[in-house]
Amino acid sequence: MLRQSFPQLFVAAALTCFASASTGATPGTYTLTDQWKIGGTGGWDYLAMDSATHRLFLSRGDRADVVDTTTGKIVGSIPNTQGIHGVALAPKLKRGFTSNGRGNSITVFDYDSLAVLREVAIPGQNPDAIHYEASTNHLYTFNGRSKDVTVLDASSLEVIGTIVVPGKPEFVQDDGKGHLFLNIETEPGKLLRIDSKTMKVAATWTLEGCNSPTGLALDSVHARVFSVCDDKVMTVTNAKTGKQVAKVTIGDGPDAVVYDAKTGLIFSSNGGDGTLSVVRQVSANTYKVVASVPTQRGARTMAFD
Repeated sequence: MLRQSFPQLFVAAALTCFASASTGATPGTYTLTDQWKIGGTGGWDYLAMDSATHRLFLSRGDRADVVDTTTGKIVGSIPNTQGIHGVALAPKLKRGFTSNGRGNSITVFDYDSLAVLREVAIPGQNPDAIHYEASTNHLYTFNGRSKDVTVLDASSLEVIGTIVVPGKPEFVQDDGKGHLFLNIETEPGKLLRIDSKTMKVAATWTLEGCNSPTGLALDSVHARVFSVCDDKVMTVTNAKTGKQVAKVTIGDGPDAVVYDAKTGLIFSSNGGDGTLSVVRQVSANTYKVVASVPTQRGARTMAFD
């Protein structure tokens, strides 16, 4: 789905003075520090951050715009990506990939120059999220219309598998140990654990009290998965057992969520009421909302540097 459709695109950045959750210190405050007017036609969907090169990738309907996060200026574009949803980066391969929902394809581009190398058709319909998993060198597209996952060898770009899933797949994360975690946008929502080596669904868990989960973040150290849902809900799931350990009230209309391991903070971007929910991880099973930062209505996608 497209997360924004305004004629002028704004990108906002927030800075923090929060202390580490492990110190028990009182948090400071988040404030909006900058706003960049990108302009141009097209809404946008997923954002992808390349911290090493200070580049932010914005999917814009028929292209990906690339913004230098030190200046807020567009420094490049990846064209002819019809119905683009997401961008996946594979620095070791010197490649990047886009998922083209209307084209039922992926576009492969050079990581450094952004030059398009080729477009590859896939059997899945309406590829939405896209993810590169380094431990297996697999590239995954999560296909909304066909409700399945296409697996490609990221080097040869040959299709090596298809994983059928029980609904529309949404955001995904991997733990670096051969497991993918995937939200399924049903009512109630589902969370899947996929074995990247066997390319099979290893576990399916119902997210009680969570309808239509979209954004997903992962705390690999404590084995906790964070899913943001309709009805102002974020659920926390034990990644090993599938047990729900917490449910947190966040802002309205969330779409993306990130976890910062250094501070033990979880951030949910909520387009419905234009807020950024900041949640503190007190312990693996205990969470406390510490701030609700005003952003802008419709601002529901997010990337973390």
